[in-house]
Amino acid sequence: MDVSSILAAHPVIDGHNDLLWTARAEAAYDFSRLDVGAGGTPTHTDLPRMRAGGMGAQFWSVYVPCRLAGGDAVTATLEQVDAARLLTETYADQLAWATTADEVEDAWSRDRIASLMGAEGGHSIDCSLGTLRQLFALGVRYLTLTHNANTPWADSATDTPAAGGLTAFGREVVREMNRLGMMVDLSHVSADTMRDALAVAEAPVIFSHSSARAVTDSPRNVPDDVLTSMAAGGGVCMVTFVPQFVNQACADAHHEVVAAAGAEGIPQSDGLRFAAYEEWWLSRHPRPTATLDDVVAHVEHVREVAGIDHVGLGGDFDGVEVLPVGLEDVATYPALLSALAERRWSADDLARLTCRNTLRVMREVEEHAAEIQLVRGPSLARIEDLDGA
Repeated sequence: MDVSSILAAHPVIDGHNDLLWTARAEAAYDFSRLDVGAGGTPTHTDLPRMRAGGMGAQFWSVYVPCRLAGGDAVTATLEQVDAARLLTETYADQLAWATTADEVEDAWSRDRIASLMGAEGGHSIDCSLGTLRQLFALGVRYLTLTHNANTPWADSATDTPAAGGLTAFGREVVREMNRLGMMVDLSHVSADTMRDALAVAEAPVIFSHSSARAVTDSPRNVPDDVLTSMAAGGGVCMVTFVPQFVNQACADAHHEVVAAAGAEGIPQSDGLRFAAYEEWWLSRHPRPTATLDDVVAHVEHVREVAGIDHVGLGGDFDGVEVLPVGLEDVATYPALLSALAERRWSADDLARLTCRNTLRVMREVEEHAAEIQLVRGPSLARIEDLDGA
């Protein structure tokens, strides 16, 4: 099977990439200092390697860490949005701004890689549906309901449960996202939050960068019952490449770090302190290795449980330091497709994995929003009204 021909016709839409935060931390968003238009950057991502990887669209994460709260989180998120615009404008000969499925395909017709945005963490809206609407107006097309720490209205997978899933305001956030046409992203949230969101959702949901819990026991992964419910609602799970989510030895090592840090009073949700502790821990303990074959196992499991129409890709490049052997940067997608082809995935199967499933979900979310807007206006609910906060 000619994988290059498949990618030429059906390029990869990747659900999650943290290049923008790297650009902020390493170059203050100065793309003359971090020239991703040239090859050989120290990042996992640059445009030549995106082309080599057969990429056609990237959801750039406008992530900000959970240590930023309230207005500080909103401001930093807006700076990330601005950076996504700057990145796209700086490389306008290769990137094209997109907010809809049609705009993604229009970018392809002009030989451009579509440039999209997703916000990673509900703290970015500061418990405000008005802020949510303004992020949508600026082009953000998904919101991950939490990052590594709970929000006041949703439980994270890596924090101590507080709400038991979604609060009443959290459910209203999901409904308002459906009305807007913003995809509900259930990566990072607890399994109970996943189930609560699926119960209230009026449109397909996504997992922008999550893998299968039945294959690797990590709280960041998706249980089989949720995969089944997600598929029944038309959604897509975009399998990630993060070693601790795809390889059990890596997951076990991470569990050890979390337990050791917790014994020192440092929860995983405390981003800066936990990262420092993890760096110290890893300097004293060998790091297990994940491989491309581990990711293949997750892709195949999601297909087996959810179906071929409900699996996609969300590598999390530049969001982690180490990636599986064989998937070290964005140029490696052809290797993954070749491995799947060797396991008798058809050209049509691979096309669904790379982009067709995600395009379908985008269109269905857009269509549901148009229908909802005929019967429901913007929600004016406040968290203090619904949750008594």
